[in-house]
Amino acid sequence: MTAADGTLAERAGFAGGERDRRAAEVVRRAEADGIGVVRLVWADQHGVTRGKTVVAADLLRALRDGVAVTTTLLLKDTAHRTAWPVFSAGAGMGMAEMQGAADFWLLPDPATFRVLPWAPHTGWVLCDGVFADGRAVPDLRGVLRRAVARAAGMGFGFVTGVELEFHLFRLVDPHLAPEDAGQPGTPPEVSLLTQGYNYLTEWRYDALDPVLEVLRAAVQGLGLPLRSLEVEYGPSQVEFTFEAREATESADNVVLFRNAVKQVARRHGYHATFMCRPRIPNVMSSGWHLHQSLTRDGRNAFAGEGGTVLSATARQYLGGLLRHARAGAAFSTPTLNGYRRYRPLSLAPDRAVWGMDNRGVMVRALGRPGDPATRLENRVGEPAANPYLYMASQLHFGLDGIARGIDPGPPVDAPYEHAAETLPRSLGEALAALEASDVAREAIGGDVVDWFLRIKRQEIARFEAEVSEWEQREYFDLL
Repeated sequence: MTAADGTLAERAGFAGGERDRRAAEVVRRAEADGIGVVRLVWADQHGVTRGKTVVAADLLRALRDGVAVTTTLLLKDTAHRTAWPVFSAGAGMGMAEMQGAADFWLLPDPATFRVLPWAPHTGWVLCDGVFADGRAVPDLRGVLRRAVARAAGMGFGFVTGVELEFHLFRLVDPHLAPEDAGQPGTPPEVSLLTQGYNYLTEWRYDALDPVLEVLRAAVQGLGLPLRSLEVEYGPSQVEFTFEAREATESADNVVLFRNAVKQVARRHGYHATFMCRPRIPNVMSSGWHLHQSLTRDGRNAFAGEGGTVLSATARQYLGGLLRHARAGAAFSTPTLNGYRRYRPLSLAPDRAVWGMDNRGVMVRALGRPGDPATRLENRVGEPAANPYLYMASQLHFGLDGIARGIDPGPPVDAPYEHAAETLPRSLGEALAALEASDVAREAIGGDVVDWFLRIKRQEIARFEAEVSEWEQREYFDLL
């Protein structure tokens, strides 16, 4: 590229107007607040944040021309192992841009700039991933933006509300001896903060208040729309809920929230995990309940009239969520561990059914006739899901339901007894359903789907190659 090609922001189509105004404001703010460094952060295929830290004096250049990072970041599984032969022709995937672990660029979005309350010398900004010519990499934030644009083309806005459960432990031993290093390394040793099974008990909340207050201050200091902090059912398990926002903002907030919780907890001697079901005795699974609704002309398009709770639009959208539930599970529950949660009589779904204010169904309808807060709560997700893929897939499948006029059928009162299609029992089963979904391929992109499938199947292959503790205990002495 030459100077005549302009800045990377211009080549990517991001420069001009509001972005330029915000970029200038971010530079002024960083200088006025005495910011020393800025973390340029990109959410990868797993929703894990990666990136580089630049000194504040280099921020303006980064806003115009990005920072270079290695394309292998796009190709790693959850153990940070690269799932493609990057030193083969086309990096084993027919893309010369990826060959030889070449570079792509992180281009900051100035609208996401924050100063970290727990590190006030540090700015933080989300980035979009682009190649040198400005073309987008397989960037999942862009996948959600395209889904939102599709909805806008049909006359709809997309609003989501987030409820995230997670576990908080006291850190006993971080296991930082050289022999603990690896891909992945030895997980930390932890102890409980509460014994659990005292759901919403106030004195249990008081026992957690020292760490929850630190987390609350950090989350609100970031400007995130926090609504409540709750003691969940399981040992050392809590839930944070957030006000509804436009979907892209909501997904960005999830990325920032999970980062904040893990970083602040660690600084104060705690360990926070969004893993669905940690291998801790008596533990309970954690979920991510995603509230969602469409708007039209500034009004809730899901609100029913004439004595009905759900509009025809809402029912068709719901029909799409149920029709594509098995393929959608790959995005809402993208880890092997997450499928430990789909159990009957567990306040988590095990089949594709819906109901009115019923916590055993997959999709719980909430509202009353004419209620502007009418919404659908999908209870299928795990808290470790990539928010961009989770929300984009929900929107695409719901819009397909509208386009096809899919009828969800009547609500279900006994969700664990109803004859309905079951959710996948494993990640492999979910990936097979996704691979077979023409709707997912057309809406999200066949290249993105195939890329995602390969990364996740790499994890499954590593899992299946290991000898588990169960196998050792079951067979070593008996056979």
